[in-house]
Amino acid sequence: MSILVFTLILLLGAFAAGLLGSLTGLGGGVVLIPLLTLIFHVDIRYAIGASLVASIANSSGAAAAYIKEGITNVRIGMFLEIATTTGAIAGAVLAVYTPTHLVAIIFGVVLLFSAAMTVRKKNEHADTQSDNKLAKLMRLNSSYPVKGEIIEYKVKGVPGGYLLMTLAGVVSGLLGIGSGALKVLAMDNVMRIPFKVSTTTSNFMIGVTAAASAVVYLQRGYIDPGIAMPVVLGVLGGAFVGSKLLVKINTKWLRLIFSIVISALAIEMIYNGLMRNL
Repeated sequence: MSILVFTLILLLGAFAAGLLGSLTGLGGGVVLIPLLTLIFHVDIRYAIGASLVASIANSSGAAAAYIKEGITNVRIGMFLEIATTTGAIAGAVLAVYTPTHLVAIIFGVVLLFSAAMTVRKKNEHADTQSDNKLAKLMRLNSSYPVKGEIIEYKVKGVPGGYLLMTLAGVVSGLLGIGSGALKVLAMDNVMRIPFKVSTTTSNFMIGVTAAASAVVYLQRGYIDPGIAMPVVLGVLGGAFVGSKLLVKINTKWLRLIFSIVISALAIEMIYNGLMRNL
């Protein structure tokens, strides 16, 4: 296969990954890394490096729009980024010394968890009763617009959310995915933040978390421009188209189908990891 053909196929594959990731809220990395490792037989560390670079670009573009709309809670995002960044650096360093087959097995397990999180019931309602002293002290309580109406919400479970975010950072640095499922779980289930706020705030944080991990991968030589460039362009294009389609289509069945596909990829990753094929 020539370099031009490889680049074009990779560009199309990354576009599909960005499109599906945008429509389901899981991000392109969950499709991109299996695509690179299972189909193109790219070393998983190089696949993770490319995915991290794509996450930085994708998050930077989408985050600005959500902040402008007033949905993202920047204060919570900046506070929890301390946890995810320290976790991401630890995860990236750990990844360098972890055998690739073991990384593949862990990646498969996280994919299965992400697939389950995609079809779970979301916390759409704001908590207005909680009176968490730490949240009040740090001024984490806020509001967001819904159909022209401003909805107030209060935050709770701050220490638990912080610890889960540290774990999300480790997973992100180790596997090269945004670990949005863990981040949303921390904000949605533990801190009781409304789903729209938790997903947009998670997107705001992903770029910073990925940047912290990417530094370690760059120093180790695991970011190949020949792979990263078409991946970034493809994921950005797919995410842009996905954001336009998201407001027009019902994603309930799409999420279910995507979860089945992700589960199949996860089993394939775990199998190849156990057989030491990666």
